[in-house]
Parts: sequence; C-alpha cells; structure tokens
Amino acid sequence: MVQDLKKSSDGELLRRSREADITAFGELVRRYEARVAATVIGMLGSGDEADDVGQETFIRFYHSLKNFREEASVGTYLTRIAINLSLNELRRRKRRRLLYRSTDIENESEEPATDDSSDGFDKREIVERALATLDPKFRAVVTLRLIEGYSTEETAELLGVPVGTVLSRLLRAQRKLQKMLHQYKEDF
Repeated sequence: MVQDLKKSSDGELLRRSREADITAFGELVRRYEARVAATVIGMLGSGDEADDVGQETFIRFYHSLKNFREEASVGTYLTRIAINLSLNELRRRKRRRLLYRSTDIENESEEPATDDSSDGFDKREIVERALATLDPKFRAVVTLRLIEGYSTEETAELLGVPVGTVLSRLLRAQRKLQKMLHQYKEDF
C-alpha cells in the first residue's frame, strides 16, 4: 500500500487526504517537506523557529485541504504558506527585539560586526548570517529565486508582486549581499 502511495499523483493524494486518509497526507508531507524546509530555513535560518514554521506550514495545509482548489501545484501552494508564515515570524522577531531592546544608548547604536573573521563558521553559516540581515522582502526574493530556483515569474506569483518588483528586489539584495560577503571572498 505504501508503494501505491509513492506512485500516486498529487491529485489522488489530495482526494484521499480530504477523505481523512492520513497515510495519503503523510505521503504529501514526505514529498514536500524538503522544499518547505529549504524555504523556511532560507527565510529564518536554522533553528527551532524554522522547525516550528515548517510544521505549522503542513498543519495549515491540512486544515485548508477542503478549500484548496488546485489552481496552483501543491508545491507552490505549500511554498506560499511557508513564505507567509516565515514573514509572520520575522515580524514577531522584530517586535520582540523592539520590546526587549536595551535602553543602553551604546547598545542601541551598535551594528553587527562586519569584520569578524570566518573562523568557526562554515560557508553556509556565513551566507545564512548575511541573509538574516536582509529586509524580509529582499530575503524572500533571494530565497525563492536563488536558493529554491523558482523563475522570476513564479517568485512574483508566490509573493503577489509584479515581476519588475522581483527583479529590482533581487538586484538590491544581491548588491547588499555582495558588500557583506566581500570580506569573505577568499573563503569562497
């Protein structure tokens, strides 16, 4: 029976999932968990929050099965949920930082050090740290376009913005990343 599920189309798995077939839904999760994880980690970095958002993506998907009209592919739909939940988490992080911000003026004016050596950090960590400094709207474009490999048009559709906006955000993000990562050019 498990072999049958692996051969089933997404449409068939959706139909069975809507009929409360939890093994069919489990197969959908298995098929798309790596894509969702890559999207969320690209937006939030590795960690418990990313794990939570990844799980919440599938919970939301499960609860919306009856309303999912299949106008987009399952992968695209899940990516959109993951991006939206990641953006929500980034907003929560920002609010928490503002709420718990130190009143020490020196601490408020400190910016993250950019001249740290890469000792103790692998290339992936360096890139994740650089991505984490980007504004969420730029990070979303970089994650979808460069990390996940979506086309410009697909990225625009997922984010609900015009293609030109995707292109300009991508260019601005690449310039910012290039400046931040310049110090590590010998490591790459």
